[in-house]
This record gives sequence, C-alpha cells and structure tokens, in this order.
Amino acid sequence: MIEHRVRVHPSTSRLPREEQLAWRLASVATNTEEPRELDADSAAMAVNRVIDNASVAVAALPRRPVAVARAQAAAHPAAAHPAAARGASVFGADARVSPEWAAWANGTAVRELDFHDTYLAADYSHPGDSIPPLLAVAQHAGRTGADLLRGIVAAYEIHVALVRGICLHEHRVDHVAHLGAAAACGLGALLRLPTETVYQAVQQAVHTTTATRQSRKGEISSWKAFAPAFAGKAAIEAVDRAMRGETSPSPIYEGEDGFLAWMLDGPASDYRVSLPEPGEPRRAILDTYTKEHSAEYQAQAVIDLARRLRERTGPLDRVRSIVLHTSHHTHRVIGSGANDPQKYDPTASRETLDHSVPYILAVALEDGGWHHECSYARERAGRPATVELWRKITTVEDPEWTRRYHDPDPERRAFGGRAVVTLDDGAVIEDELAVADAHPAGARPFDRPAYQAKFRTLAAGVVAPADQDAFLNTAGNLAELTAAELDGLFPTVDTDAVAARDAQFPKGLF
Repeated sequence: MIEHRVRVHPSTSRLPREEQLAWRLASVATNTEEPRELDADSAAMAVNRVIDNASVAVAALPRRPVAVARAQAAAHPAAAHPAAARGASVFGADARVSPEWAAWANGTAVRELDFHDTYLAADYSHPGDSIPPLLAVAQHAGRTGADLLRGIVAAYEIHVALVRGICLHEHRVDHVAHLGAAAACGLGALLRLPTETVYQAVQQAVHTTTATRQSRKGEISSWKAFAPAFAGKAAIEAVDRAMRGETSPSPIYEGEDGFLAWMLDGPASDYRVSLPEPGEPRRAILDTYTKEHSAEYQAQAVIDLARRLRERTGPLDRVRSIVLHTSHHTHRVIGSGANDPQKYDPTASRETLDHSVPYILAVALEDGGWHHECSYARERAGRPATVELWRKITTVEDPEWTRRYHDPDPERRAFGGRAVVTLDDGAVIEDELAVADAHPAGARPFDRPAYQAKFRTLAAGVVAPADQDAFLNTAGNLAELTAAELDGLFPTVDTDAVAARDAQFPKGLF
C-alpha cells in the first residue's frame, strides 16, 4: 500500500493533478497493471454482497420509500430516451428505465431496511450501496458479469480507503460523500474509462453529494434510505458528463475553498489515505462485513449480547437499570449520549428506532431475537412493559471500548460493549461482547451458505422457491455472466401485486 498525504493547497500553488487525491483514486480504479484475474477471495465476497443486496431489496419491496423511488424511476422508461434504449432493471418492476433512475430505485430498496453490509473505521459506511449504480450501468451499457465484478471490487477498494483515512462525521458531514467518489471509481473500472474521465467524475460526485448528518439525527426520516441512492444516481450523472468532456470543481479535496478546507478540518487539514500499489491485489472488500439483524451496525453485537443475557436476568420486571459501557461512536450516535429524546419515544419512526440502542436492547432482551418488520411495529414499540424497560437503559462511553473500536488490527477491533444489569434486589449481572456473531471475527462468521440462507429467509413468500434457486445460481456465476444474463440478478416477483400495493401511495410530479 502507498500512503498519500492529503492537505489543503492555495490556488497559487497549482497542485499538479497527479498529486491530487481525486486523481490517485481514479488511477487505482483505472490501473491497467492490475492482475489479469481479480483476487479470488475478493471476487467471492463480491458475489456474496450481490446476494445480500438482493435479499434486503426484495424484503423491502412493500416499504413506502421503496415504492416511491420505484414510481419515480418508472416515470423515466428507457424506451422514452433513445440514448437509453437498453436501460436497466428495477427490483419489483417489469419495465426497464434509464440507468440513473434504476440506481435511484434499487439503491433505496437496498438501503431501506438498514440490513446490508457495513465498514466502520475513521468514518461509517455501507460499501454495498455502490452496487446498484454499477449494476444499472452494466445492464445499460451491455457489459458482462466480469466487468461488473471488476467495478464492484474497485468501488469497495476506494470506499474502504476513504473511510479509513478521512473522518466525515466529526464535522457532521454525511458518509455518502465517500460513497459518491467510490461509485464514480467503480463505474470507471467497470467501463474501463480513462483516468482523466474518472478524475473529473470523482470531483463532481464529491461536490454534489456532500450533505449534513442531520439525516441521521433526532427524528430520522425516510431520507436515510434515499441518501445513498441519491449519491449513486449523482455518480452516474457525473460519469456521463465527464465522458462528454465536461470538467469539475478542482481540486475538490485540496482546494482552498474545497472539501477539506470548509467541510472538514479546515485550512490545517492533514489526512493520510492508503491506496494499493499498481498490480497489488484489491482486497479491501474482505475487511467489510454484513448484518445478521436489521439495525444499525453498532447494535448488531448488542442484539447477540441480549440473547445471551436474557438467560441470566430472569423476569425483566426485576430490572432496576441497565448501563451499556461502549465506544464513543455507539454512545454518541445510537446511544443516550446522542441526547435525542426521540430515541426513547414509542411513536418515533422506524429509522429512529433502528438508531436507538436502548430500544434495540430492550426488545432483544424481551424477544430473544430480532425481526426486520415485527421488531419495529408500532404496537411493538408501544408495549407498556417494553417502554418501561427501555427507559431504564442508558449508555456511557468507556475509553477502552473507544480504543478497541479504533484498533488498527481488524482481528482486535470491537464494536460491542459491556452491559451492567442491576436488579431490584441489588444483584448485578454483567456480560460483554466485542463483535457480532456474524462478524468475520465473531462466533458464526457469515459465509456463502449464510448469505444464501439470508436470501431465502427474506425472499420467502415474495420469490417462488424455483425462482430463488435461479437467482442464486445466476449470482454464483457472476464472473461468467453475459450482458443479457445480468437480468437474472433481479429475482422474479409478482410485479402485478407490487404495482397494486404501490397504487395506494400519493402521486408526485412525474
């Protein structure tokens, strides 16, 4: 790996393109010296993530934000745009649409349940959010499964590098700013574009997808699902303009009025971003991990911990208090340290509840598990016994858990915490869990059969068993798929039933 220093430069310094972060990202994506074959483990993990995305997208088809995004996409059919005659598929629909709108609809479907992959380091991320725009462009441009695979691995490489090196949340900038750059790079690798083109697209994507973290604060809205879809759509549009010869704000990262200077650490910004050398295998995707439970990632280990704790607590009405000792991030983002009263509100949105570790711990203790729909039902959140237990749960930051959260060794990095349960009689029960069971370093790391089982569980009642088999067979052979066979990456569903449900929602402009 090569460590690149990224800092602010005045316009008078005329920082050469080759020394700018956007160019270096683009160079990694377009590097012609990469091995003839992708790293086998990385390619296999990319297949797992294609399966994972389809799993959660299919389960989310009835959700309102997904229906809205699907309806907006349907208003932009490929047939209506001669230049987009090929178009791309949409989960839950028959018609093909313009690729940027397919990315919008599919990105929303993938993100809606907060149930796909994650990577946590200096910042947060969901690298799988780059797959919808890549798949849409691959279909539209008539590219093969091997092309798509190359793009996915490249996008993950860039995304992980940025998340490791540049913290956004410290300055309340939403993490999709890194997604826009990663998706643009993935598209460049997929299409084998020149470095100059990808460089311009990266800068434009970063410029247009930088937003505040208010989308994940207080009463969290449905925009949480739309935000990464917007970034993917913007990345496609940026690539399209760059391919036509248009340029972008430059240098977007290092400029004195740019991203670092005004959105992050200011004129004194000084970051380090490590990128692979020419010819070095792209393996960053292997450091990412998926979710077994439909909740914010830092709650994954808490759910698994709750399943273990409930065997020792006895009747939960005996609980006087529960304190979760955890990292700064968990305490401040999804814990009581966020100072969001909405995290204790039984009438809060689903998006808010899946970012409330006190709520998640209470329900997991009561139910001994987690369900992507039932655990968030309004009647479930409002159950009196649940509300009583919920309001007895708080979080505190523990410096040791914060240190473990940032441990440079992935094998020692921890995203969980230690729960201290005090009962009415004064007895204290303690237990801790460093990582979720499904984490690569957990008790039951997710493997291909686990991804396949997750798909079958979420697709049950939506995708017929024979069609489940067909999808899994197609995804498993991603590297060998022809352009036409990419259609098989969209599981067959009853689109008439989906359309009938969609009809209940209000209409918009399109």
